[in-house]
Amino acid sequence: MAFLVGSVEPTLQRLAVPAVCTLVAFLSYTPQWLFAHAPDLAPGPLTSTESYTFNGLLLCLTYTYYKAITVDPGRYVFPPSYKKKQKKAVDSDPEEEAEETGEVGEGRGQLRLWCKKCAAPKPPRAHHCRTCRRCIPKMDHHCPWTSNCVSLQTFPHFLRFLVFTNLSLWTLLNFLFQRFLALWDSRHLPSYLGPTVTQLVLLTILTFVASMTSLALGILLATTVKGWVFNTTMIESWEIERHESTLERRYETSSSDSGSWWASGERAPGGDRDAPHLSMEPVEFPYDIGIFANMAAAMGTRNPLMWFFPLAGSPAVAPYPYQITQPGTAAEPRLTGWEYEENELNERSGLWPPADPEKTRNAKVWRRRKREADLALERARHDRGADPAHERDAFRRRQEQDLQRWRASRSRILGELEDSYEDYDFVDEAYDRASGGPRPRAAAPLDGAKSAWVNADGEHLGDYGVDEDAEYDGPAVQRPLRDARQQGEVVILRNVEEDEDVPLAELIRRRKVHAKDDEDT
Repeated sequence: MAFLVGSVEPTLQRLAVPAVCTLVAFLSYTPQWLFAHAPDLAPGPLTSTESYTFNGLLLCLTYTYYKAITVDPGRYVFPPSYKKKQKKAVDSDPEEEAEETGEVGEGRGQLRLWCKKCAAPKPPRAHHCRTCRRCIPKMDHHCPWTSNCVSLQTFPHFLRFLVFTNLSLWTLLNFLFQRFLALWDSRHLPSYLGPTVTQLVLLTILTFVASMTSLALGILLATTVKGWVFNTTMIESWEIERHESTLERRYETSSSDSGSWWASGERAPGGDRDAPHLSMEPVEFPYDIGIFANMAAAMGTRNPLMWFFPLAGSPAVAPYPYQITQPGTAAEPRLTGWEYEENELNERSGLWPPADPEKTRNAKVWRRRKREADLALERARHDRGADPAHERDAFRRRQEQDLQRWRASRSRILGELEDSYEDYDFVDEAYDRASGGPRPRAAAPLDGAKSAWVNADGEHLGDYGVDEDAEYDGPAVQRPLRDARQQGEVVILRNVEEDEDVPLAELIRRRKVHAKDDEDT
């Protein structure tokens, strides 16, 4: 499925739309030419009704494909002052603010997610597309076959295109199978009374290409309709599966006949109870508000007759709404693309997507330590009153000393690790000996991927066209390393890497290095 939606190399993406147009032309007009110029291929040329029906479907297919390609997937436009205000709000810790102010929750227009690529707030259900290079409203996936994102504004056209394409293919396959059935009925006749070898080969090629295309697009249509009915995008389906996988790690598999891990209600044996995946609570998907309401919201109208009308429109992202009118003084602003109706199954709104415990690990602690280190540095500067040039020179000297000390410790630890590497058990082997069974596959490291988790189909978030570097909504997590001589100043700030992508040997080495640094300080 990933190959059908977004996992295509950029070089091949430029050829996708011409390839689709060539395929449509081949399957549209080659069969009609064959039927018209092969009188011995029963039942002969298409009738007027068959011709009008097939070409009418082709016309709808062509127009909806054109709309799926050319309609803008949408964009968010913020006032400049709002960006600065929201950036400060996102950088702050909401839990600490709630403790200080006694307030819990979010006010209207307070977008708590931040896109570091756009340098702007990210509304709910939006994702940063690495191809379009901006945040896309209600992004489903980036489709290489349309060279466009399937989003809030393009989803109706994309769905209509899939519907008319499958109807056209089914109609064509009906025509082709009629010819094959006629050939089977006349199999006892002499060969010179039937079609030529060239006509039979072309008929076989058309049937094979149409069948494979119908199979692939039928699967894509079924997946799209499922998301349409349940109001979930492909990205959100991936997030739901990831959240369920995280919750499975929280409970042990039930030994009852039902085999339900949820029914056991127990934590997984072993492990730290304060670990992020153990402290996470279940979150219900909030945007499933009923079948008809889901379908009407996606198509932008509650009139079912307009859902599959080729000339019908689609929802559009409203202009920035929160500062246009004030509640009680004028009509409520349009919130299309900015807020989405929720089913109120969770204790409060705005809980989706659930936090990824592998990304948010220790994020709050490091943010607090960074603020404390910044305050300590400001106080030191204020007390000393040193000039900036002197501080820069001192910083470089401390940086070089820290780097030399780190290299010496690293070489020593790596030497010890090479001597004793065989004493360490691999994680999978240890799990097999402890549990008597294979380790459940919850994640797999991926080269160049921000998130190492993959779903049951082996897909990660980047396969849907999402820029994974922009998906970590929190501010950059940095760890202060302190000089042994001056405890109050920040010497070097390094990004904290996720442990999910780090090999076991590297984790062991880091633990020894940290322990050695603590002894030195």
